Amino acid sequence: MIAKRLKTVIFLFAGLWYCQNTWAQDPEIRAHYLGLDKLLNEQSYFGNHFTGFMLFDLDSQRVLFEKNSHLNFIPASVTKLLTFYGGISVLGDRLAAFRYVESGKSVKIWGTGYPLWEYRDMKHPDIDAFLAKYDTVYFSDQNWKDEPYGYGWQWDDFFYSYSVEKSAFPIYGNFVTFKNSNRVPKPNIPFFDKPVSISQKATKEVMRELWSNNFYFNPASYTASESEVPFITSSELFASLVSERIKKPVVVIKDSIPSEHLVFEVEGAKEVWREMLQESDNFLAEQLLLMAGEYQTGELNTERAIAYIQKTFLWDLPDQPNWMDGSGLSRNNLVTPRAMIQLMVKLEQLIPREELKSFLAVGGVNGTLKTTYKGSSPYIFAKTGTLSNNHSLVGIIKTDSGKHLAFAFMNNNYLQKASEVRREMEKVMGYVKQHF
Repeated sequence: MIAKRLKTVIFLFAGLWYCQNTWAQDPEIRAHYLGLDKLLNEQSYFGNHFTGFMLFDLDSQRVLFEKNSHLNFIPASVTKLLTFYGGISVLGDRLAAFRYVESGKSVKIWGTGYPLWEYRDMKHPDIDAFLAKYDTVYFSDQNWKDEPYGYGWQWDDFFYSYSVEKSAFPIYGNFVTFKNSNRVPKPNIPFFDKPVSISQKATKEVMRELWSNNFYFNPASYTASESEVPFITSSELFASLVSERIKKPVVVIKDSIPSEHLVFEVEGAKEVWREMLQESDNFLAEQLLLMAGEYQTGELNTERAIAYIQKTFLWDLPDQPNWMDGSGLSRNNLVTPRAMIQLMVKLEQLIPREELKSFLAVGGVNGTLKTTYKGSSPYIFAKTGTLSNNHSLVGIIKTDSGKHLAFAFMNNNYLQKASEVRREMEKVMGYVKQHF
């Protein structure tokens, strides 16, 4: 095992030597290299911002091209590939929905971070029916050792559903959906079914106050058909929401998890990972990372989860990422393109290639790549990452010659629209598809 990992540590550096020497000896390879360099050099579209690129042949294990592959970039949602590798390595295809101890007609429960209870249209077990068997449900959050928001998240994203709070046992995805009914907002959660405050702020959506679960809208400008608004989580609110669902008392306690306890297990984790990657679901990424940490350490703590995964599974990356959260919302995340290439190699060692491709968004077909990278047949299988002034793409490209190449294409600090950057990236990847 040690020898295998040491081998993966040095392969990128050996590949770079091959890249620099072989293309100079083979005229055709040299022409393709120079053509790609022309698309990416300082005189190209990508010369006016920070760009990193690496292309790696998964079969020959050789680097075919690189530019700034040793420099750190803000990865945005490409961070989810780190979460995916670490999380699936720990959790496999089973998830622990919650931990519990029965006592007669009552039950004590502890959350594991499980995210699917009444989350959008995703399938989940009938937790309501299980809890409704008991006269009283006791809920403890004593294994919660984290903060609702991640380190480096933007504070003013608090009313967007892509930035919901993390919690020990989410329900409804930790947000409430208001639907426009004759210009009056109606929530999907009965607990919040009370008149929404009137505001003079010119907003089309239902909004929430920063420090409270008070929602408001402006009848004069309210036009949104649907508004997904995060709520502030707490153990007390969780108890109220669950009690409302099962029609039984739910009491908050402060008990620690005893060594002798039962686990409510759920199969089908792969579908959750697929949803997280293809749709770039921040909520799922954060909660799944918490679950991986909880499984190993007994605590719901993002920092401890990341530390465990880096020490156990990612110590052999050529450059250690500055990894801060599960989703990539934090601008404090930093990673090099060559580290992402190494991660793709490790993912392929863990998951068969065709199955790995099925986890990723497919160009022109689904997820965040549904409208881009279209071809006569799918050729891009990748994870996107976008924040203001930052856009990256990491994954696998299938070329016209039938090769499968891993690539990391990272762009930071541009002033153009992300759509324009994506169009230019498509030209580069189209060249790779045709000539490599």
